[in-house]
Amino acid sequence: MTTQNTNTRIIHSIPVDELTGAISVPIYQTSTYVQESPGVNKGFDYSRSNNPTRQALENLIAVLEHGSAGFAFASGLAAIDAVIKLLKSGDEILAVDDIYGGSFRIFTHIYEKFGIQVRYVDTTQVKNVADNITSKTKFIWIETPTNPTLKISDIEAIAQVAKTNNALLAVDNTFASPALQQPILLGADIVIHSATKYLGGHSDLIAGLVVTKTPELAEQIKFIQNSSGSILGPFDSWLVIRGIETLNLRVEKHAANAQKIAAYLNSKKEIETVYYPGLSSHPNHDVAKKQQSAFGSVISFSLKNDTIRAAENFVNTTRLFKLAESLGGIKSLICHPAQMTHKSIPEEIRRGAGVSDSLIRLSVGLEDVEDLMEDLEQAFQRINANTLQVNYAQRETVC
Repeated sequence: MTTQNTNTRIIHSIPVDELTGAISVPIYQTSTYVQESPGVNKGFDYSRSNNPTRQALENLIAVLEHGSAGFAFASGLAAIDAVIKLLKSGDEILAVDDIYGGSFRIFTHIYEKFGIQVRYVDTTQVKNVADNITSKTKFIWIETPTNPTLKISDIEAIAQVAKTNNALLAVDNTFASPALQQPILLGADIVIHSATKYLGGHSDLIAGLVVTKTPELAEQIKFIQNSSGSILGPFDSWLVIRGIETLNLRVEKHAANAQKIAAYLNSKKEIETVYYPGLSSHPNHDVAKKQQSAFGSVISFSLKNDTIRAAENFVNTTRLFKLAESLGGIKSLICHPAQMTHKSIPEEIRRGAGVSDSLIRLSVGLEDVEDLMEDLEQAFQRINANTLQVNYAQRETVC
């Protein structure tokens, strides 16, 4: 029997417990391990260095991403932090311009003061990457799709640029997940996940993962993980494993719902632009179609009334789409990036990357899609009614 199909590979990459035969990975809630004699143990001595539950998760994500090794951290930002620690003062990162606010914050406010410079370019154009890379560039850092304007970068083409210039390609694969995209197979050297999102899948944990292409990089990340200590605990490791068990099923439904909602939004007169790579009108649709098996479940759109107040009115009006940070859970979420996920990015930089004042981001969940579209429709109707009331009141005042 072949085990190459994705669902089978996921399920059977999760080990049966050798000690008891438990089909669910046990939660080894322990800090230390009894040794037979000094330095002689069963592969575990202290849970910061290694833990059986965390190890099961790390091995699992390495299999899913086709890497040499995986590493689990206390958050997505802790995972990013560990990767940046591969660099030294004087090194540069060439990063995607439409970057997650937390990544921008750690690049700018933490590591720039240590002499690591970050430059931002539109990586959807490979020429921009090739023209801006220098001898000091050690990482090309991309998110694809990006957060929140869903830009798509050609991983394979950028990997070639990185290789030619002796740089490493780091890909944040959070939005696609390994269910839709495997960057290492396309040439990436390092893959990063906020496992808080699709891998966990139930909005009940905070976690980060790193997967390395080579054993050499794995050895370095392992040293950083153990030395810095920002490891994922055993219970949260178990939660991520449990989430991964249904990853493909969930992502398939997420993406199917999102495709229908994106088409619906594309027809609304109140909207200026819909950002979703599954639409043929998306400028990077063909690249997404080439490197992803589906288009994900995050949709962003900007209102024609490009004001923070207009966006606030909309996100405060939905009923099923809950106003919250984060994404990738089974319940649909809505957020206003300018005031939430991207608030830490200066306005001129945020706007330059396409994150307008009225941009709204949806994380489409697993509800019945008809109910989700009805929720959005009633929100449009209510804000339109409010606008008419305001205009009528203004006319009365003038009269």
